[in-house]
Amino acid sequence: MLFDVTRGELVGVFGADRLATLPATAFPPAAADTEGARLLGAVGVPTGTLWPRVPDEDSGLLPLVRDAVCVEDFEDAPEGAGEWPVIGWLLNAHLALDPGSGRVHAFDTDEETVRELHMDVSSLVQVAFRFQRLLDEFTFSGEGDGEHGDEEAGFERLEREVERVRRETSGVDPLPFQDDETVWSVVGEEIAMGRRFAGDSPAARSLYG
Repeated sequence: MLFDVTRGELVGVFGADRLATLPATAFPPAAADTEGARLLGAVGVPTGTLWPRVPDEDSGLLPLVRDAVCVEDFEDAPEGAGEWPVIGWLLNAHLALDPGSGRVHAFDTDEETVRELHMDVSSLVQVAFRFQRLLDEFTFSGEGDGEHGDEEAGFERLEREVERVRRETSGVDPLPFQDDETVWSVVGEEIAMGRRFAGDSPAARSLYG
């Protein structure tokens, strides 16, 4: 694994009810025993910004890429990508696990493009963890001179926090933020602009009352 992520750490921040896990039985045989599938089963991933796929009620299986999109429309889709399990949804992209390489790919349904998003699942969990924690815990209060100064200083600090996630992630895995157009880059930009805070979060209460 690229990142050392543990269930205990995630539960300590979000609680068990905010973590989604995927059992090995939800994956096709080629993926069930991969490191990525084991991590999603034992550790899980925080929900909110990233939405894990729910296995089918009847079969208990995750959808495959070919079930979620028309693979022929994705000219840059790797050979065999249609058989990969879809493990999540982020913005307008289906996230799929390549069992062979262990990498996570983003299938953008609007642009009909596919690109590598993470070198392994631990990187996916790490970025989701850090951004979701920032959204849950960040507050704008107690800074600057007066209400306007508080907000301006808060946004500057928020931008620094988002940049730190980008920088520290890219030092280990360059894929999530390799350019401004990856789905995680877009999410980071939206967070820095104050767009993704839930109404009951400290930041939302500071901004909107």
